[in-house]
Amino acid sequence: MIKKILIANRGEIAIRVMQSARKMGIKTVAVYSTIDRNSLHVKYADEAVCIGEPPSNQSYLLGSKIIEVAKDLNVDAIHPGYGFLSENADFAEEVEKNEIIFIGPSSHSIKIMGDKLAAKEAVRDYNIPMVPGIEEAITNVKLAKSVAKEIGYPILIKASAGGGGKGMRVVEKEEDIEKEMEHAVSEATSAFGNGSVFIEKYVSSPRHIEIQIMADNFGNTLYLFERECSIQRRHQKVVEEAPSSILSTELRKEMGEAAVNVAKSCNYKGAGTVEFLLDDQNNFYFLEMNTRLQVEHPVTELITGLDLVEMQIQVANGEKISIQQEDLKIKGHALELRVYAEDPMNNFAPSVGRLEVYQLPKGKNIRVDNGFEQGQDVPIYYDPMLSKLITYGETRNEAIQLMIQAINDYKVVGVETTLPFGKFVCEHESFVSGNFNTHFVKDYYSPEALEKNNIKEAKLAALTAVKKYLEDQKTLRISK
Repeated sequence: MIKKILIANRGEIAIRVMQSARKMGIKTVAVYSTIDRNSLHVKYADEAVCIGEPPSNQSYLLGSKIIEVAKDLNVDAIHPGYGFLSENADFAEEVEKNEIIFIGPSSHSIKIMGDKLAAKEAVRDYNIPMVPGIEEAITNVKLAKSVAKEIGYPILIKASAGGGGKGMRVVEKEEDIEKEMEHAVSEATSAFGNGSVFIEKYVSSPRHIEIQIMADNFGNTLYLFERECSIQRRHQKVVEEAPSSILSTELRKEMGEAAVNVAKSCNYKGAGTVEFLLDDQNNFYFLEMNTRLQVEHPVTELITGLDLVEMQIQVANGEKISIQQEDLKIKGHALELRVYAEDPMNNFAPSVGRLEVYQLPKGKNIRVDNGFEQGQDVPIYYDPMLSKLITYGETRNEAIQLMIQAINDYKVVGVETTLPFGKFVCEHESFVSGNFNTHFVKDYYSPEALEKNNIKEAKLAALTAVKKYLEDQKTLRISK
C-alpha cells in the first residue's frame, strides 16, 4: 500500500504529482538542488531533502542518491515525473531492485520503447503502420545512399536512442547524406551516449498526433483519445490540444486501437503515450512511445474528467482500472500553452532572470500548472518552462478565445516568455481554421510577424482608449 511518495523531479510537474497524492491522503517527499532550496515544490511537499548542486548531473540525475533518500525516509514509491530519470530504464530497474514501487512501466518496457529500433521490432507483429525505411542501425554511407534511393527523397536520419529532435536530420538529396549522417551520429553520441542512427522516409507536412493510454496489471489497456501536438519549435511541442480538429470517429478508434496494441507489444503498465505522424491523406504511422506522463496530459484530463496522476498511482498500487473503454467520452475541447522563459523574438533563446512581476490568470475553465512565484529567479540549469496554461471550452473556438484572454491576463516582468507566441498562434487563421501541420512555425512565424501583430494590437488598444475617452466626455457634458 502506497503511503508515501518521493517525487524525483522539480517545478510544476513535482507539484502536480503532489496535488494528486495529497488528494489521495498520501504523504510526499521533494528532492531539490541547492539553487531550488526556496522553490514552490519544496514548500508544497510534506518533507524535502537537498540532493546536490544545481547541475542536474549533480542532483536530479543522481538515481542512486535519490533511492538512498527514499529508503532513509521509508518511502513506498517513486514518481519520476517527466524528463530527468523518467525514461531511464536503469533507474527504474534500480528502484525495483530496492523493493520500492516505480510509478511507471517496468524497466523492461522502458528499455524496449526507449530504443526506436527495438520498439519497431516489438510492434512488427501487430500490423501497425510504420514509415518506410530501414529498421536497423546504419553507419555505412554507401548502404545509406542505397536505402535512400529505394525509399525516395526526402529522407530522415534519426538517432535510435533519440528524442526532442536531437540526432535528427532531413536530407533532400544524395550528395548531402554523408555530411548529415556525420552530424546526426555526432549529436546522438553527445546527447544520448549512443550514436546509432537509422533511415526512414520523410513524411512531408505531417501532423503530430499522440494517443494517451493507461494499462493496469489485469490485462486492461484503455486509450484516452488523442492530443494534437503539431505546433512545435525545434521539434519540441509548444501548443497542444485535445481532441484533434481533424480526426473522424473511425480514424480516432483505429489509431486508439493501434496505440493499445503498441502497449501490449511490450506488456506495458501505467500511463504512456503512443505518437503517430498523420500525413495529408490521413494515413498514420507509428513514431515512438513515451513511457511516462506527458507534459500535455492536462488537456486529456479536461476532456475526459480523469486524473491521470491518480490513475498512475492506483495502477502502481496494484489496483484495477475502474472504467471500461465504452465508458469514455470526449466532452468539450482543451488547449495548452507551454509558458517557457524563452525569447520568441530571438529564436526562442532561454531568458533567465528574476520574476519581478509574476501574476497568473484566474477564472472559470482556466487552469495553470505552475512551478514559480513572484520574486523567484529562473535558473539556467534546467528546462526553462515556468508553467502550463490550459483552457477549456465546450467548443474549440471557445477554448481558443479563452486562451487569448488568459494570455492577456498573465503578467510577467523580468524575463521574456512564449506568451506572445502563444497568442500569435491562437489568432492565426491557419490555426483557427484547423488547417496546419508541424511546419506551422517555419511557414508562418517570424519575429517580424510577431512584431507586426504587436503593433496592430497596440493601435487597436489606443483606438479603444480614445473611443472610451470621447464617450466619457460626452457623458460628462450631458450630465452637466
